[in-house]
Amino acid sequence: MKTVVRLLAVALVMISSFGFIGQAIAASTLNPVDAKLTTEFGQSIDLNNSNIRVFRELRGFYPNLASKIILNSPYDKVEDVLEIPGLSERQKQRLQANLDKFVVTPPASELIEGDDRLNPGVY
Repeated sequence: MKTVVRLLAVALVMISSFGFIGQAIAASTLNPVDAKLTTEFGQSIDLNNSNIRVFRELRGFYPNLASKIILNSPYDKVEDVLEIPGLSERQKQRLQANLDKFVVTPPASELIEGDDRLNPGVY
């Protein structure tokens, strides 16, 4: 009986160690969105991929100016956001003052698919 219990204990230890190995392997293979979050996209507001809710942290952007930014994307460089048609002088000043908080990366279908950047469905 003791032998059976020991074999069972050894088997459980081996099976549980495979679980930890599997988690380590899963953590090293990121999906496209998680991989993007490890880049400058995760540190700044990406003008081509961020949804409207991200702009709430910037005073005066949410919802009107943020909507204009999203509707006029994609951008090739951060400074292109200053050329949005119909911006007021105040909006241009706000953009100019916050250019260092923005980044432009290529649009990712995982983040913009379905045109849900204006209404991501988070309530």
